[in-house]
Amino acid sequence: MGDKYQFTKDLSKEMEFITSRSSGPGGQNVNKVNSKVELRFSVFESELLTKKEKETIFLKLYHHINNLGILSVTAQTERSQLQNKEIAIQKFYQWIEIALTPVKPRRKTRPTKASKEKRLEKKQAQSQKKENRKKPDLLK
Repeated sequence: MGDKYQFTKDLSKEMEFITSRSSGPGGQNVNKVNSKVELRFSVFESELLTKKEKETIFLKLYHHINNLGILSVTAQTERSQLQNKEIAIQKFYQWIEIALTPVKPRRKTRPTKASKEKRLEKKQAQSQKKENRKKPDLLK
């Protein structure tokens, strides 16, 4: 029941890496070294994913996928390009695992007797509050 979904396919053959100048740490070095890494993965052209997996990834990660169906993951937190590449790969697999983790169906539950009583008491108290706001009836 507490098992975590584990994605086991190796998608590294279909990954494409683009490097550029980072806005992260690095001092003066940041102006001359391409340490930012962008991992690109074409979801729809992937031969390693099933059609159902592709659709699920697209639905759950749509805000990271561009018009061409390319999933983009960037990493620029480290000074080293290699470390940023490893971070991007790790982040990519985390996103894929999260997207492909099956959602547990919600079990319907009925309200407890105590919760029903509590609701009725609150309702009565609210009714009494509103009743107290009225002008007093002097004719009684």
